[in-house]
This record gives sequence, C-alpha cells and structure tokens, in this order.
Amino acid sequence: MAAAKSQRDPANNRTVYSEFGPTSNHEALERATPNLPPQQQHLRVEASRAGRKGKTVTIIRGFQSNPETLTNLLKQLKTLCGAGGTLKEDTLEIQGDHKQKILEFLQQQGYKAKGSGG
Repeated sequence: MAAAKSQRDPANNRTVYSEFGPTSNHEALERATPNLPPQQQHLRVEASRAGRKGKTVTIIRGFQSNPETLTNLLKQLKTLCGAGGTLKEDTLEIQGDHKQKILEFLQQQGYKAKGSGG
C-alpha cells in the first residue's frame, strides 16, 4: 500500500531521463498571441467561394490580436453586415460578399486594410 502511494506523490517522482522535459508546464506550451494596436496590423479582405459549395464568404486575414478582441470585432462586423460569421484561428469569415463595406469599417477603426483577390 505504501508503494502505491509513493508512485502518485510528485515529491517522489523518480524520473531518470525525459527527452522533452516536464510535461506539466502548460503555460510554456500555450501559443503567445501578440495584441497589436489596429494601426500596426495589416489586414487583407477578400470575397471567396472556394470550398463552400458556391456560397460567397468575405474573409479577413492578418490579425495579430487576442481572441477576445477578435470576438468583439466579429460581433460588430456581423451587426454591420446583417449576416452570420465565424472566427477560425486568426481569420474572420462573414457570410456574403461584404468586401467594400468591411474595408471601409476597418479603415474607420484604424486598421490598415486592403482588398485582396478579384
């Protein structure tokens, strides 16, 4: 019984060799996300149909912000366009072709945004 307790006790961890170091340090493994101000971000806005069964989606790429900032911006854009949308990693997708409307809004917010694609 005492032997089983010592195996679970972290103070008695007797690892002789570990190639990748301790696995319990989750803070070090998380991806650092820079949260740059809008003036320092260079965004690309494009309308695309690729891989969406013919449905047009406006894609905004190039964000260097934390997820909370992107979620708030997504909500504003969805309200502005009157359409649905989603956040995928550092990319915002708004349903429909709202390229010009989104470009104007982002530039008013201080982002350096350019149109991309045809």
